[in-house]
Amino acid sequence: MLAVEDVQVRYGAITALRGVSLHVEKDEIVALIGVNGAGKSTTLMTIAGVLKPAQGTITFEGQSIVGRSPEDIVRQGIVLVPEERRIFPGLTVEENLRLGAAIRSDRAGIRQDLEEMCERFPVLGERLGQPAGTLSGGEQQQLAIARGLMSRPALLMLDEPSLGLAPQLVDEIFQLVAQLHEAGVTILLVEQNVERTLEIVDRAYLLNTGEVEYQGAADELREHVDVESSYLGDST
Repeated sequence: MLAVEDVQVRYGAITALRGVSLHVEKDEIVALIGVNGAGKSTTLMTIAGVLKPAQGTITFEGQSIVGRSPEDIVRQGIVLVPEERRIFPGLTVEENLRLGAAIRSDRAGIRQDLEEMCERFPVLGERLGQPAGTLSGGEQQQLAIARGLMSRPALLMLDEPSLGLAPQLVDEIFQLVAQLHEAGVTILLVEQNVERTLEIVDRAYLLNTGEVEYQGAADELREHVDVESSYLGDST
């Protein structure tokens, strides 16, 4: 489905990605793990078209998406739920959800998906008319994910969905991600909680200073990499 090959990204004189290659197949959940600054979020933003690679190729469903605008890439079927949620606090929950469907014109389908989001995320259904900024952190994260789903993505990219949440809410977010996967959503996940991440993903890529240092199934990665070591630390 998604193939990233030898991608290099620079911030001025700094090289953030040094020839990163990865792939995600349909119905998989794949993780990017590593310390802060390893290049995980940069990889997602490059796939999403927010950043432009200095070299390398990115193809989705067999078509190159390098150089396309973020909006075009959403239309292709890739949606990024960014770090720190970035909802619109002054808009209502419903307005935020409808913004997720901005690329769509099928009004009946949008209404249907809005109802589905209210069923999948009951707390959002109870607060459709409430300003999004008044939601708790966990509720805002649910809103950010639901907003992403409103575009009916073929690939959902989640950047640190449990960041800053209380332990109980972290459990809820991981359950939600696992449920989305079981429902057939293909996911590329960046997460700070390595142990919990390896419990739910099919495969993982370990990034270090902008390079893929190790890749494989979750069980294989546990065997070859000490995820509790100071190398990974308590967060990614």
